[in-house]
Amino acid sequence: MDNTRIYRMSFASVYPHYIQKAEKKGRTKEEVDEIIFWLTGYDMPALQQLIADKTDFEHFFNRAPRFNINATKITGVICGYRIENIEDPLVQKVRYLDKLVDELAKGKSMEKILRK
Repeated sequence: MDNTRIYRMSFASVYPHYIQKAEKKGRTKEEVDEIIFWLTGYDMPALQQLIADKTDFEHFFNRAPRFNINATKITGVICGYRIENIEDPLVQKVRYLDKLVDELAKGKSMEKILRK
């Protein structure tokens, strides 16, 4: 699989889709943000700057203040791929985020989503 497209895709172009997916199922933008903060260590000002700068996924994850060590507990299938078997570290991080937003939209509690 050619991952170049994922690397260069701007986080700002995908972020509204995460929010839309959550809101369609009665969840909130704030919950999506909480998931992003938990996974990456970013805070709201940093997230807003990344969106304004149209930062791509490669830099979004490579510049994250800290990547949550509990992310390895995120398992399952997303977009047809088993997350724990994805070999490319960046693609795996993108899919972790996809999976967390998917769990939010499916009604899981934040406690379970954030692997507490």
